Amino acid sequence: MNGPLSQTFPAISPIVYGCMGLGGGWDHAPVTRDHVLQAHAVVDAALNDSITLFDHADIYTLGKAEQVFGQVLQERPGLREQLILQSKCGIRFADGHGPKRYDFSREWILTSVENSLKRLQTDYLDILLLHRPDPLMEPDEVAAAFEVLRSRGMVRHFGVSNMDQHQIALLQASLDQPLVVNQMEMSLTKLDWLNNGVQVNTGQQEGNHFASGLLEYCRSNHVQLQAWGCLSQGVFTGRSLDGQPEAVQHTARLVSSMAEELSVAPEAIVLAWLMRHPAGIQPVIGTTSPERIQACAQATRVQLSREQWYQLYVTARGTELP
Repeated sequence: MNGPLSQTFPAISPIVYGCMGLGGGWDHAPVTRDHVLQAHAVVDAALNDSITLFDHADIYTLGKAEQVFGQVLQERPGLREQLILQSKCGIRFADGHGPKRYDFSREWILTSVENSLKRLQTDYLDILLLHRPDPLMEPDEVAAAFEVLRSRGMVRHFGVSNMDQHQIALLQASLDQPLVVNQMEMSLTKLDWLNNGVQVNTGQQEGNHFASGLLEYCRSNHVQLQAWGCLSQGVFTGRSLDGQPEAVQHTARLVSSMAEELSVAPEAIVLAWLMRHPAGIQPVIGTTSPERIQACAQATRVQLSREQWYQLYVTARGTELP
């Protein structure tokens, strides 16, 4: 891996396994043995393909994703040392105290991490991310919470998710250690992060919702970009294309053709396209199918040429470059 996190974690994988699909449904039904066995299977599949970074959030399946993962760790002594664990906090669902909201208060960050560690049955997180920007964020208060977590050995590194460079810089100014991750939606169907750059000085930037300069900020400041939604809900890897835009259908055919030419799964082409970018982007995959995890892992042996990369980009755009 050539991304910034490789300097902090030499054994880190270029692909992240996202645990949002573990633990059953987004409801209060209890965790079952089948859910735990599923978690064992995906951990084995990931590790068999050298995927070592596992991404959680306190809200995933209402805490059950962390719970079943913790059960796996409890049942397999020594496994924790083979993994890099990342979780997120800051989103609160509607309850008796208020509507769905974001909460970067010192109290909520500390409580969230304490609960995540209990569910995961571990003493520490390698990385903690703030899940979505809180308009009421007080950077010094966040810094105080981070210092408590760091000094107690509960969290080793910190990052963010879904933030622009101004929000990151504001928070970073109050911190003693660098933010190491920013997780954003990036894929062949979510192209704002690329279009934002190539459309400079063209008059075509209206409607682009990716923060201008964020990509460059993260690269310049050694902030690891991680891509959620990177497989575009499977539209390029076997999902029905009925009703999909023409550009998506053309891209799906191109992905299939390239996969056949390079003797890999279509998932490998989709992820290799992201990983070809010099920012060293880490795709976050969320499938619970061991076979599909293996298909995704094939991306590490694919090196797309500049022409192949642009062919996928332009086809997915649905229009030639300016």
